[in-house]
Amino acid sequence: MAASTPSGNPLQNVSFPSNGRTAHGYLALPESGSGPGVVVIQEWWGLTSHIADVTNRLAAEGFVALAPDLYGGTTTHDSDEAARLMQELPVDQAATDLGGAVDFLLAHEAVTGDKVGAVGFCMGGGFVLVLAAQQGDKIGAAVPFYGVLGEDFPSFENLSAPLLGHFGEEDEMAPPEAVEDLAERIEKESGVRPDFRLYPSDHAFFNDENLLGTYDPEQALKTWSATRDFLRANLG
Repeated sequence: MAASTPSGNPLQNVSFPSNGRTAHGYLALPESGSGPGVVVIQEWWGLTSHIADVTNRLAAEGFVALAPDLYGGTTTHDSDEAARLMQELPVDQAATDLGGAVDFLLAHEAVTGDKVGAVGFCMGGGFVLVLAAQQGDKIGAAVPFYGVLGEDFPSFENLSAPLLGHFGEEDEMAPPEAVEDLAERIEKESGVRPDFRLYPSDHAFFNDENLLGTYDPEQALKTWSATRDFLRANLG
């Protein structure tokens, strides 16, 4: 069930300003000490150990990775509670926090380059697209995994980043026909044609905590390799 600590999620290890307030998150640095920045956006479960692990894995690949805590310290392993938390999260507030994370990374002494990447899962995959549209040319690469939002997507007019998306053919939350419709809308509004790929899997096939029972190690490895190479190619 939902849980939090007085100081927020114990995984929080960094704070950053965001639209006049303080946001928190989990930051991981590469062994080299510097590299391109990547924002990692949580699933509806919150800033969990899985998201921290993904952030660490990106750091191990040479990126400066930051996972903002959009729930302010709350996490859950209960799908009904997760759905409620996602529905109650104001998209504008979350997008503002994520914009603060972008600016934090771009100003960080360890971050190279003038653009950052964004990778997100489920709800976070939806927010990857919102962030890329909101932040324009500050985003150099965007990777949504089975992205969904609790409401319709805002305009993609200002989106300019190349997009690589990973979706499951058996996913009822983001079914193939909806994925194709989304790709067509993005291209029409932004001029960017997304590379949205379908895999023989269900929703959340990348999450090795397997809370939905849909983890697919083969497809998870395939999509991780593609994501890593895509970020390297577009962020330097």
